[in-house]
Amino acid sequence: MASDSADIKAWLDTVTIDPAVRALRPDYRALVLTAEGLRPGPSDEASEKLLAAAERSARGWLADLPVEDHPHLAAWREAFRSFGAKPQRTRPSAEALLRRAEAGLPRVDRLTDIYNAVSVAHVVPLGGEDLDHYAGPARLVRATGDEPFVTTAGGEEVVEHCPPGEVVWRDDEGVTCRRWNWRQCTRTRLTLATTRAVFILDALGPLGDAELTAAGDALTEALVASSPGATVAARLVR
Repeated sequence: MASDSADIKAWLDTVTIDPAVRALRPDYRALVLTAEGLRPGPSDEASEKLLAAAERSARGWLADLPVEDHPHLAAWREAFRSFGAKPQRTRPSAEALLRRAEAGLPRVDRLTDIYNAVSVAHVVPLGGEDLDHYAGPARLVRATGDEPFVTTAGGEEVVEHCPPGEVVWRDDEGVTCRRWNWRQCTRTRLTLATTRAVFILDALGPLGDAELTAAGDALTEALVASSPGATVAARLVR
């Protein structure tokens, strides 16, 4: 994996969206951020404030609009259906989080809390992964059915294979995230030892570039505030 800032920039340049995915949703864009010099740790006062603010924001508009009717989430439901997923069973990540906002978002660790808060506040699917556990470039493809996806079940490691045609993020070793933004693999997940991470913000038509950039800026600001000295690089992949 990339070991310095020059390598990070080169790695960002290798992130790709396969033409088969573009054909499915020509309006899709990914804002990909890398962060180095992060200070991992358990949930803290700063991450708690971010999550609490995101919960208040979500509860405000959810009082008047069902979560599935939000324009960006409705577009994601359509995107899931387009490759055979059932969004009422395997929900886009932002919708899954927003459905938990009323009772309270999960408190996981400070890095995960930060990106979950930004995801909810900006209504954008957003995932974070450990860069040091990546193998080669990240690319968004439609699965062939042969790619391994490592997850856990009953506390044990399990290797699954995605059905052909499913939209997945992958690297050289296998699938890193199933169903576009539904579930991440265990190999690249953020841990209490993560100091370098990649974050992917997923946007469809109803979320404009300005709004996507604002979400990226909010994530950058929160990461740098929680990890003084951290460096962030970004690329918008169309």
